[in-house]
Amino acid sequence: MLRVEAVSVCGSDMHYYTEGGIGSAVIRTPMTPGHEFAGTVIGGTGEAFGLADGTLVAVDPAQHCGRCEQCHAGYPNLCPNVRFLGSPGVDGGLAEYISVPPESLHPVPAGFSPALTALLEPLGVALHALDITRLKPLSGVTVLGAGPIGLMAAQVARVCGAGHVRLVDPRAARREQALALGADSVHADYREVMELTDGRGEDYVLEATTSPDAPEQAAQLARIGGRVTLIGIPDGDRFEMGAANARRKGLIIKLSRRMGHVYPRAIELVRSGRVNIESIATHHYAMRDTKRAFEDAHAAAPGFLKAVIYPGGVLPEP
Repeated sequence: MLRVEAVSVCGSDMHYYTEGGIGSAVIRTPMTPGHEFAGTVIGGTGEAFGLADGTLVAVDPAQHCGRCEQCHAGYPNLCPNVRFLGSPGVDGGLAEYISVPPESLHPVPAGFSPALTALLEPLGVALHALDITRLKPLSGVTVLGAGPIGLMAAQVARVCGAGHVRLVDPRAARREQALALGADSVHADYREVMELTDGRGEDYVLEATTSPDAPEQAAQLARIGGRVTLIGIPDGDRFEMGAANARRKGLIIKLSRRMGHVYPRAIELVRSGRVNIESIATHHYAMRDTKRAFEDAHAAAPGFLKAVIYPGGVLPEP
């Protein structure tokens, strides 16, 4: 049993909020959202598993079956039988209390805040995306979209040995935030990167937007023989990509879904200071202000990156 300390609002939460579903995952009955969250073990319920009361834990929201072909092959993120907290049919962590299986819990080091601990989930998504991208050291990386996942993916790419990391986002405030988090250069349009490379294009392009146009832009930007990894969930659940360009370039295109078993590495990336994710939590809300948190996340005013809600009512110092 956990007392929920912090819940961060994800882009997929916003698809549920604005569209009522993601593809076939449609909300048909009332649902408690929240899959990026941190909690404290209470009531002696963790003692049998080595988790004392008061232990702050990150929660893996994906409860894989462990029996299917995908789980046995090492792809639990593709498990068709998964119970995913905060998705249609499965209540999530935006509540004062929640009970979860002990194998879903990951204790965090002393000094981790609840907000930082909640953000380990999207960091895991970024880490998984780099895992399947198979980045070669000193190769060039361009990230389309300087939202939370894009900013995290850019930092993980640096850790993985990227020679340079560029960010593309039409919003000036997001470009400034990308520079503050270590991007080598930022651009308002992907064609600026094409000009920067004299038309060659980029070795690796990571797409982390909600735009149905971004996958095509990623394919245009990737060099001949390059790799494109699609991380974002497009508005309307559809995107288009020109066949001739992608085929003639011989692009390797990967679609990233959630994550595998990455929490220990995500925790170590933060503990060792290799990535900075806590600054991505830009706006903080009490539970009673949840509606405003979702509305602010939808509006995404300049300077807004991530909303964090505190069901227990303990907000960080201003």
